[in-house]
Amino acid sequence: MDSVDQEVLRKTLAWRREGRGVSLFTVVQTWGSSPRPPGAMLALRDDGQVCGSVSGGCIEDDLIARLHAGQFAGARPEVITYGVSGDEAARFGLPCGGTLRLVQERVADWRWVEQLLQRCDGHELALRELDLATGEVRISSTTRDEPVALDQQRLRLVHGPRWRLLLIGAGQLSLYVADMAAMLDFEVLVCDPREEFRQGWETRQARFIPGMPDDAVLSIRPDERTAVVALTHDPRLDDLALLTALQSDAFYVGALGSLRNNDRRRERLLQLEVPLAAINRLHGPIGLHIGSHTPPEIALSLLAEVVAVKNGIALTQKKRALVAVEQVA
Repeated sequence: MDSVDQEVLRKTLAWRREGRGVSLFTVVQTWGSSPRPPGAMLALRDDGQVCGSVSGGCIEDDLIARLHAGQFAGARPEVITYGVSGDEAARFGLPCGGTLRLVQERVADWRWVEQLLQRCDGHELALRELDLATGEVRISSTTRDEPVALDQQRLRLVHGPRWRLLLIGAGQLSLYVADMAAMLDFEVLVCDPREEFRQGWETRQARFIPGMPDDAVLSIRPDERTAVVALTHDPRLDDLALLTALQSDAFYVGALGSLRNNDRRRERLLQLEVPLAAINRLHGPIGLHIGSHTPPEIALSLLAEVVAVKNGIALTQKKRALVAVEQVA
C-alpha cells in the first residue's frame, strides 16, 4: 500500500473520530486503460470533502454528486461500475474504452481502520475482508500478498507496508538515490557509521539506522518489500551488509562497483561461506545500462532496476554470468 492510500485511511480515521460520516471507495477491477490500479482508495466525507483518488477527477466529481443526492445513505456496501459504454467511458475520462469497478462502503465501526494502520506501521501484511451483505470488516494476518478479489459475498484485499530501501553509505550518490526513491514512494533508510558523511541529510526524507551495516540489516528484518543497496565502495562496510542481506528475504540486494570489483566481492563472500545461491542474488554492478556517469544518472539507473525487480519485470539487459564465482566454487 503506497503512502497515498495510507493517507486515505489516516484521514478516514481522523474524520470518524471527529464524528463525521465517511464512505470509502476501493478500486477492485479494471479493464482496458484505467487511471488507478486495483486496491486504490478514496475517502468521501459527508460534506463532500475528498481524500485520495480513483480516477483522473471525473469519477470523483460524480461520486460527490451522488453523495449529495443521498445515494450512499445505505448501510450495505455497493458495487459501482463506470465505463460500460463508450459514451460513459468518454464522460468519465476513461481512455480506450476502459472500465472501472469500485466497492463503496460506509465506515461505521472505525476500529478496523485503526487496527489496519497499526499493522502497516509495524511493517506487517494484513488481510481486509468486507462482508457485502452486512458491511462488517474483518482484519487478519497474512504472510503473502495476493490480488484484490471480489465475489458475491465479500471483498478481499491485502494491505501492506510501504516498500523500503536501505542504503549502506551516506555519500553523495546516496543523497541522489534517497531523493529519487522518496519521490517513488519508498521509505528510505540509511546506515553509515562514519559521522563525517552525515552532512547534507538534514532536509532529506530518510531515517538513519544506527550501528554497523550488518547490525542495521538485522535490525530492520528485511522482507519481500525491502531492498538493500551497498554504496560506500568500502568492502569493510559493504560486505558486512551483504553478508546478512543476501540471506534475507529482501527482494533486491545490490552493490556499487565495476564488474571486476563485484567479481572480487563475490569471491570474498564465497570464502566467507555465503551459499552460492545467495551470492548469485547480488545485483552488481547495480543498475540498468543507460550509459550513466554522473551521480544523478547512476541513481536513476539503480532505481530503474529496483523498480523493475519490484514490479516483476525480467532484466533482459543484465550483466555477464557469474563465471568468476562459479570457477572459485
